[in-house]
Amino acid sequence: MTCSDDHMRFDLKTKASPEQVLRALTDFTDARLQIWNRTLDPKTYELRDSGETWAVARESSRRSPFWVVVRYDWSDPESVRWTALDSSYGGGGEGLVQIAPGDDGGSRVHAEWGYTGARGMQRPMIFLIQHGPVRRLIKRMWASALDRYAESSRR
Repeated sequence: MTCSDDHMRFDLKTKASPEQVLRALTDFTDARLQIWNRTLDPKTYELRDSGETWAVARESSRRSPFWVVVRYDWSDPESVRWTALDSSYGGGGEGLVQIAPGDDGGSRVHAEWGYTGARGMQRPMIFLIQHGPVRRLIKRMWASALDRYAESSRR
């Protein structure tokens, strides 16, 4: 995936082990709505198809005007990649999460994704999502979800 200024990207540290991060990102059972309960909107979530190392799902963030149908691939155990197949904003995009061992059994997570081909009216909204305070908010929500997942997995 190429990096440019039209991509959302961030790095975070979490208490979750690399295995836990991978499981949290690739769990497409009903538990997905619990793991990502602060970011994933249950009203728009729909698992469309899945295999051993891939899934296709319709998703959106809470209070977001946008939804996407995404094909996830985790055939590489150190990363999860996705491609937008359909969207409410009329464009596509791709993303990547790389997972590395961190300190004290946790993980370092690098996430990035970008949107392409958005309709004219949607471009300013997508720009705002990818930059500034929204990016920091998403980073904090991901870190919190992964830390909660690590804690609940230890019980």
